[in-house]
Amino acid sequence: METTKQISALGLLSGGLDSMLAVRLLQEQGIRVECVNFYTGFCIQSHTGAMRNPEPGASPPRHDALHAAQLLGIKLHMVDIAEEYVRIVTDPKHGYGSHLNPCLDCKIFMVSKAWALKEQLGFDFIFTGEVLGQRPMSQRRENLPHIEREAGVEGWLLRPLCATRIKPTEPEKRGWVDRQRLKGFSGRGRRPQMALAAQFGLHDYPSPAGGCCFLTDVNYSRKLQDLWNFRGERAYSMEDIVLLKAGRHLRPAPRFKVIVGRDETENHFLAGIHGANKGDAVRCQGRWALHAVDLPGPLLLVEGHPSEEDLTLACRLTARFGQGRRQAAVRVAIEGNGRQEVRTVVPLPADEIPAEWYL
Repeated sequence: METTKQISALGLLSGGLDSMLAVRLLQEQGIRVECVNFYTGFCIQSHTGAMRNPEPGASPPRHDALHAAQLLGIKLHMVDIAEEYVRIVTDPKHGYGSHLNPCLDCKIFMVSKAWALKEQLGFDFIFTGEVLGQRPMSQRRENLPHIEREAGVEGWLLRPLCATRIKPTEPEKRGWVDRQRLKGFSGRGRRPQMALAAQFGLHDYPSPAGGCCFLTDVNYSRKLQDLWNFRGERAYSMEDIVLLKAGRHLRPAPRFKVIVGRDETENHFLAGIHGANKGDAVRCQGRWALHAVDLPGPLLLVEGHPSEEDLTLACRLTARFGQGRRQAAVRVAIEGNGRQEVRTVVPLPADEIPAEWYL
């Protein structure tokens, strides 16, 4: 007997509601679905949950894409593209969004990567959870076909949540997918998606309005731009972008900045970064770790080219953010660049910390 091959599709899964619904819509049509999640280094969940102390009674941090794949009963391919992604962030062909988010270049890059994986694994087509008009750059009507052309997948990228509002794709034309059972969602509202999720019995999903990329965050983008300004070039290492996610960042002067741990977990993280580099003369150069002696408080990293007066100021900031802020004097230990010493300083008063120091 002649058998009919089961159609298969590879989707991009962020773990958000839209990508989960896209999977369900295709599963409902008997299509075999697997997904891919790309790691760029800027994913909000990748480090933040492990850095900060959890709220009392809070659930342990989870990876949304892994959790979604488990709920959906699908195989998830985790692919690290962080090294290649550097050029997307530092020199985007289509520019940035409102911050340092290269959304159009990012989408083109990820779609092309998904297509290459689809070819390697033998899937029939690829799909995403995009909704027409939901994102200001990558989901505008005029940009949807542009993404397909530049990624080299024209006609083969299905968007199940907004399919009936855009041109039919090859999977629809060939009868692999029933277009009438797809959706025509558009705009930034999430009520139709939430109603569909209830229909599918999906209740455990992240806030639909949440973002998954630090580059769309104004505070993170400001710190990254400050890093580029200090170095005089658009470049970063993985350590750089992880450090930008941790602690309070202050730049008292163009030549140096300080990173202040906000809780015990961040203190351990910053100490680990410093400790891991103590044997590396190149990476240790221009970094000092400070902490109050015999008093609870933050670990503070100093980076750049501080003068002796700058290091004393950093010591006073260390005292200010710790339990010794109301004491007449606090002893602060300095370690780094072959130096180990203790300075006794007066904590810096709060009104002597200008708002413009904070990044």
